[in-house]
Amino acid sequence: MSKSKRAIEMTKTVLVLLLALNAAFLAWRTGLFNDVFTALPVVGNIVQLVRGTTGAPEPAGTTIVEAARPMNIVITYEEGERFGVRSDLGVRNAVYDRASSIIGEALGSASTPLEVSEAQWREALSSPGVFFEYITPVCLSVLDGWLGSRMPDAPQDVLVRRVFVSFGEERSRIYFQEYDSGLYFGADTASTAGKAQELDIFSPNGAVFAFQLSIAGSENAPYMLIMPEVYHPDIRAAAAGTQEMMLERALHVFGHYIEMPPTYFSGDVLVCVGAQFTIRVYPDGRVMYRRTDGFPPANEAQASNMGEMIEHARAIIADSVGMTSGDAEVHFESIYYREGVYFVYFGYYIAGGRIHLYDDRHAAFVGFSSGIVVEAELNFRNYALTGYSTRLLPERQALAAAGGEFILSYSDLGPEILQPSWVKVWF
Repeated sequence: MSKSKRAIEMTKTVLVLLLALNAAFLAWRTGLFNDVFTALPVVGNIVQLVRGTTGAPEPAGTTIVEAARPMNIVITYEEGERFGVRSDLGVRNAVYDRASSIIGEALGSASTPLEVSEAQWREALSSPGVFFEYITPVCLSVLDGWLGSRMPDAPQDVLVRRVFVSFGEERSRIYFQEYDSGLYFGADTASTAGKAQELDIFSPNGAVFAFQLSIAGSENAPYMLIMPEVYHPDIRAAAAGTQEMMLERALHVFGHYIEMPPTYFSGDVLVCVGAQFTIRVYPDGRVMYRRTDGFPPANEAQASNMGEMIEHARAIIADSVGMTSGDAEVHFESIYYREGVYFVYFGYYIAGGRIHLYDDRHAAFVGFSSGIVVEAELNFRNYALTGYSTRLLPERQALAAAGGEFILSYSDLGPEILQPSWVKVWF
């Protein structure tokens, strides 16, 4: 590099640093990240559930459908340039449809994973390949089910958020980061790198990992994807139907549609009482389901492990709030164990951001005890892109201001129009 080019690059670096420092100062003065919330449910007890229930593969005949897609997908090309996608769900889904088979094939043909250094992990991320990052950690056994393959010699109770397949000249190599320990692992695979050509239709767009930036905050979130966008869409929120419609949907998904249980209003709450259950439907779209005995309906199978619980909950969510969510998607977030019940949580996501409901609610949760659904909450909401956008602080400056990982957020507190904001999260 010539002296003049080096001087230009040094000037750019200094300018970025000054902008970051200025952003951090403005954030402190204006409270940019003051309204911090834990955007995702507690995941501390997920390992207890995983290690207690996933010692064997899924039974024959069980079909596991993905309950979440990666929040971020990154493709790295030969020259080191990257294409990243987060906010455009249509593009994200198109990339996923091509890349998921690459990740799945690599998982299914991998040798025993061995620990690698962080330097080796970063070197791999800088090589040609495809990277998936999920919003919350997913058990490897569950991820295997979503991608249609099983890593033969990997501990299935490992939690991961980040998976990367590096394309070699002949064979691919797979890497992942273990969530609990933060350690990195790599394994050779029998999958060829030929499918990499299917990703060449996407052009580099300036995406970069935070560890490649010499700015404040990158050391605390080194593998956060930094995108160049500054405009993010405004969202229209609305009720997703009448109370009677939501009750009918709840009766269907919980297996009570054949019954004709009595209903009545208690104030503005529609109440339905059956022989085995009670359902309360609130005017704001919240549906509360409680089973009043320990016997499942005749058409409901018991979930014997974590994968089956997530799949059962996913099917309930897809056929209820997932049908009325509009432009938003409903993704699995985590499992939490409390007082003998395993709660499977789901959240609303749109345009690369999480929708934070009033009263810290989730889009839905389903509770299991002894393998059957004993309680649930469904929050029926409908979201649409308005066609308008709000300009936010550029992500490089927001990283310096936050001092760590952050996500796009929408607060659904009742107003019709929701505007985006940056929110720092804790994992």
